[in-house]
Amino acid sequence: MKTIKVTLLFALALQAFATVVHAERPTLFIIGDSTVKTPTAGQQGWGDPIAALFDQKKIKVENRARGGRSSRTFQTEGLWDQILAELKPGDFVLMQFGHNDASAVNDTSRARGTLKGTGEETEEIDNLLTKKQEVVHTFGWYMRKYIVETKAKGATPIVLSPVPRNNWKDGKVVRNAATYGGWAAEVAKSQGVFFVDLNEIIAKQYEAIGEERVGKAFFFNDHTHTSPAGASLNAQAVVAGLKELKKCKLTKYLLKGRRN
Repeated sequence: MKTIKVTLLFALALQAFATVVHAERPTLFIIGDSTVKTPTAGQQGWGDPIAALFDQKKIKVENRARGGRSSRTFQTEGLWDQILAELKPGDFVLMQFGHNDASAVNDTSRARGTLKGTGEETEEIDNLLTKKQEVVHTFGWYMRKYIVETKAKGATPIVLSPVPRNNWKDGKVVRNAATYGGWAAEVAKSQGVFFVDLNEIIAKQYEAIGEERVGKAFFFNDHTHTSPAGASLNAQAVVAGLKELKKCKLTKYLLKGRRN
């Protein structure tokens, strides 16, 4: 009987220790649009396969991206507030927006667009979709809000430029450095946070592979949404970009061999 009790106490102690270790794991939250996460059959965003590149015994990976959202609607719909409620010191937030920010600012369909640039301009609207009054800000304003609120929680924000679309001109992938990619970089620099030029990293990889093969192997039904193969390639590109960041603590959670 004594042996059974000792064994039981030991088992309970191990369980308690495992619970504490599990609870102390930092969380990597990923936010973005359908190029990061999508429920559409045959398509996949990079935020799903990237989890397999991290040691999930040491870090929890939560892909909270939502298809169809912009930097604005991810906030106005309360999706960001849900993450803020969970965000704790030591966590990380990977953020990639821009693809849907160029949409209409106000319409009866999605009303998700943001004002261009990184300034403090605003536009007051009677939202035709939500039937509510709303003050719409620039893309940069919303991105700064993510950064500031992530920092306030003691977590680390990492800004990514949007992945490129399957658009080519003269044998080269069309970049977005003059728009959302450049604005994302500008915001990251002004806030002193990590930035990964994912648009440029992936564009160079696509060009090395070739336009015809990229279109057939990495995209599904359109020029924006990737297949699982494309999502995997893009996830590896994110990791490659992270590895170039000096003093970025997120890299220590990559699976062994992924940091070199």
